[in-house]
Amino acid sequence: MKSCWSSIATGIAWCLAWGDRRKPQFEMGVLQEMRRALNSGEEVPEDVREIVDRVRELLNIPDKIPKAEFPETITDLQNKYPNLWNQTGQIGLVYGGATKIKQYVFDEAKLPDIRGASALLDRINLVDLPAFFNKTPESKRYNVHFQKVRKWLEENFPCEPKLGEPKLSEALIPEMIVYSTGGNILAFCPAAFVNDLTDAIEKRYSFETITANSCAVGDTFKLLEIRFGLLRDAIEQTFWLERYRQEYKNPVVEAYFGKLDKQPNEPCIADPSCVEEAFANRKSFNELTTKLAVLFNQRRSGNKFENRPSRRYPPILETHPYLQRDEADRRSAITRATDNPDNSNQKGLPGNPWFSEVSARKRKAGDRAKQGKIKETHWYTEWHPDVIEGWVDKFEDFLKKPSEKLNKYCGSYNYNLEDVEIAQSLTQLGSVSNGFVAYIYADGNNMGGYIQKITTPQKYQEFSDDVDNATRYAVFQALAEHLHPRQLKGNNKSESTLPDGAWIHPFEIITIGGDDIILIVPADRALAIAKTIGEQFEQILLRQVQIPGVEIKGDYQTQPSEKPIDLSKCHRYLSQNAGTANCQLSTSIGVLIADYKTPIYYAKKLYEQLLKSAKKRAKDLKDRGYCGGTVDFFVMKSVTAIASSIEDFRKEALTKESPQKLKLYAAPYTLHEIGGLIESVKALKKAEFPKSQLYQIRSFLEQGKQTTILNYRYFRTRLKQGKKELRQEFEEAWCKAKTNEGNVAPWMFDLKEGVYETIWRELLDIYDFIELEDAELISEELVETEVES
Repeated sequence: MKSCWSSIATGIAWCLAWGDRRKPQFEMGVLQEMRRALNSGEEVPEDVREIVDRVRELLNIPDKIPKAEFPETITDLQNKYPNLWNQTGQIGLVYGGATKIKQYVFDEAKLPDIRGASALLDRINLVDLPAFFNKTPESKRYNVHFQKVRKWLEENFPCEPKLGEPKLSEALIPEMIVYSTGGNILAFCPAAFVNDLTDAIEKRYSFETITANSCAVGDTFKLLEIRFGLLRDAIEQTFWLERYRQEYKNPVVEAYFGKLDKQPNEPCIADPSCVEEAFANRKSFNELTTKLAVLFNQRRSGNKFENRPSRRYPPILETHPYLQRDEADRRSAITRATDNPDNSNQKGLPGNPWFSEVSARKRKAGDRAKQGKIKETHWYTEWHPDVIEGWVDKFEDFLKKPSEKLNKYCGSYNYNLEDVEIAQSLTQLGSVSNGFVAYIYADGNNMGGYIQKITTPQKYQEFSDDVDNATRYAVFQALAEHLHPRQLKGNNKSESTLPDGAWIHPFEIITIGGDDIILIVPADRALAIAKTIGEQFEQILLRQVQIPGVEIKGDYQTQPSEKPIDLSKCHRYLSQNAGTANCQLSTSIGVLIADYKTPIYYAKKLYEQLLKSAKKRAKDLKDRGYCGGTVDFFVMKSVTAIASSIEDFRKEALTKESPQKLKLYAAPYTLHEIGGLIESVKALKKAEFPKSQLYQIRSFLEQGKQTTILNYRYFRTRLKQGKKELRQEFEEAWCKAKTNEGNVAPWMFDLKEGVYETIWRELLDIYDFIELEDAELISEELVETEVES
């Protein structure tokens, strides 16, 4: 195999050349020259040539070693790669990031505070931590902040001048970073600086946020372990392939290496086809990251680590029963955002809220992320968020690259994006969608299975970049496709500084990190946006959709199935028209449509349940050959609609046992089915099916299958128009009988579960949130809908 030098290889060579002590074994000038030469493809200094040759030999090992060439015994491994095993020196590997992220982000009730908390964590992960390694941010907005982070690192982790030791900042270079996305960082470092770097990661989160939880761990490894996993110091005692052949059915061995399934491979992430493949997948760089993940969980749980400060005592802010608390009613308030009586130009905030130091930082960070420029606040001057690039800034940058996206988002109005504001509250987001908003929570499927097959740090880096790009641009594509700026109506001046009639972006991106997405969007576009996100994620990874300036490096195409996939077992809506999901990775999405007055913390509990339900559906469908995305949604028109959980509500209120088992719902859905659901609503609207009769049919659902079918057919025959559309988009599309050419509308029969289910109730739930015509620009009159209370 041809050697392909990568930036990660430069980082590994730097660590080896530095050595095991804090003081490098070569002069800094030699190390810098080696780095420059490796990055430019030139000859390296003679002093470090042997080290570079060892790293190059490591790179020459194929990602997937042929079965006949994989070392059978540990002795074969030593004999095949003697230079790598005998290479002296250890390499540090560090893993860390924020923990309990949602607890920190959703600790506040106001949208600006939530925005600020999320933006602050994003900046630490995407800018501050890479700055430790002297990695220059992509955005020039962070140039000044970058220098401040470097100065902070040098002041908090200085050198020992008497010993002639360099600073931590001098020991780190950008090429060491494997990835720094999704709230976590994985990076190499010289062995002697592992503890310093992990402490710096944890301290940075505490320094900026005060209360956000973070954790970082690290360990040192030999060069050969980077490719072949953990090896014992007494290498002959290492559990290797010849022993695995004999014991792979042992429950303890299965728990570590995975169960070797002899059944046909799954179409999404193929199971190992033989003992050699199962062993090789585990004994790789993946085993090192697994060890760090175990250490991470141990430290997060408060276990003591030698030579490191304990995490078992989280930040606790003093309070008192008679002191003023912040709006979250948890911490002692230190300031109130009122107008400055000495300066009429210095205004406070609507409602004059109280802030603790933690919530004040979140609010200032949220204002900075919203406006993109420093906004001095007289009511809290002790901390400045410097630069924070908000998600709307990134979205607008995306719109400006392909002009057609900008035209699609802006429509026939030639908006100046600089004049379009960001919503200041859920009230404003709800006002542009008749008082309802939708929460979209998405997470990747099959990620763990795919990661287990990654054997090298280079592939880890490519995978992280690919998933991050696919997630981010799937969201941007969906927002540009289905939304446009909207005008505020009936704006509450006591809660807002925006004038009535101002144009705003009708969405809020809470977070996009790794394979996680949390959005707030208008209720009338929620399902379409969710469907597009799921589709675009897969298409971007498969290179079917090209994003300017983005290169997908990995291969995510599914392997050909051993037997044809029966799509009728995967989709209940026109399965013959559904395409085959060919991507190994997909997304599950939970969508909650609710009144804007619904508390965010309560909405969070519900959309997390919906995501869990969608994931369960995706797992069930994977056994039938479906590898694509799934969506579960719920429409809650009153805050008290759910007393316990959505699952319990569906079991107790929407499931009937007499005489047949009936499910008065059909969620979750595949992406193809969500598209069909939207089309079916449009068919009902085209047919001008009287709304009173729609609700009357719904009331008959609980009376049994025959009663409902009879009433549906009676009402359908009386329609004056739209019978054809209703028959095509509902009866024939969803409700065809399993044993003959007829249909059982409005029911469907699930052969696997042996139950009748219906989409009718969910059709009515979203009826008012689906527009009949998808125009490039929808006026405010068309956006207004009549939502039944």
